[in-house]
Amino acid sequence: MMNLSIHVWRWAAIAIGGVTLAAGIAAPEAQTSRSAAAAQHYLYVASPGIRNYVEYGGLGVIVYDMAKGHTLVRRFATFDVVANQPPENVKGIAASAATNRLYVSTIKRVGAFDLVTGARIWIREYAGGADRLAISPDGRTIYLPTLEGPHWKAIDAATGDIIKEVVIGDGAHNTVYGGDGKRVYLASLRSRSLAIADPATHTVVGSVGPFSNSIRPFTINGKQTLCFVNVNDLLGFEVGDITSGKMLHRVEVSGYEKGPVKRHACPSHGVALTPDERELWLADGPNSKVHIFDATVMPPKQVATIGLRDQPGWITFSLDGRYGYPSTGEVIDVKSRKIVATLSDESGAAVQSEKVVEVVLAAGKAVDTGDQFGVGRVR
Repeated sequence: MMNLSIHVWRWAAIAIGGVTLAAGIAAPEAQTSRSAAAAQHYLYVASPGIRNYVEYGGLGVIVYDMAKGHTLVRRFATFDVVANQPPENVKGIAASAATNRLYVSTIKRVGAFDLVTGARIWIREYAGGADRLAISPDGRTIYLPTLEGPHWKAIDAATGDIIKEVVIGDGAHNTVYGGDGKRVYLASLRSRSLAIADPATHTVVGSVGPFSNSIRPFTINGKQTLCFVNVNDLLGFEVGDITSGKMLHRVEVSGYEKGPVKRHACPSHGVALTPDERELWLADGPNSKVHIFDATVMPPKQVATIGLRDQPGWITFSLDGRYGYPSTGEVIDVKSRKIVATLSDESGAAVQSEKVVEVVLAAGKAVDTGDQFGVGRVR
């Protein structure tokens, strides 16, 4: 196993003048700092795990170099071990290039960390718990669902202070911030409609649905005209028109049957658009598959299937659309649909996580970040 203390020290040097970078990361040429040539792409993976929790002294984030076969380059701690208590389940991850910060939520807490050094900026515990958070494009506002409770908290991302509560009713869970920062999409585990909030007023201003059952993971296109939702008891997904607020289509997976799942009690828990919005990828828990749909037609048409090493519960993509990341830890080349790498930790053990986000660094700063949700990026 690598010497983590040395490895972390080397990584921290990235912040000093933007000259020396982490082990495994090449220093950019002086004349091309911040250029595309100097940019380095990393996958940040929040992976608790009992072994990791005990061995490394707390919940942590593992960082992989996407350009070097997704090799592990460092780990940093997020939340400390609490004596005589099991590790808290990690619920969400978000990053902001505007503020150079990473945010991780557990069932109780949210922590803010420096994207480059991993230094803790603030950690707050919130009444009612926490779930899968989202951050505004300008990095100023977090929308944090309570742990399947009645509301979302609008939070000042700089301090963790609560700005306002947005009451939905019950089951607050998944959250997507629109790419223009003008709308936030709020999915309740106990609602068949997707709520839409205005972050300027922190009020609910619309909804999409009802769908056929309670909404689980979902995604939206870049223009914020369509949403694609998983719902309970469906091996497939449904499509909603955000503009009209109506459900448009129900799409069921062909050739595969529903069956028992290890987690989430939902056969399809994971749906994502490629950044170019040409394909939609769908998790199939019972069959340990990812199904691929042609999203250039409506309703999307099933065209391919990829087998995985375990039951997937989430999917997202790299910013450039080159790689797909199911929560089972495989790295899939989107064009060839082949598995090109698998995530592992310092000991070689398999890493699986539903909480991953891409971070692009150049000259000692974050210059771009992805999203834990596989959102479309065509605007």
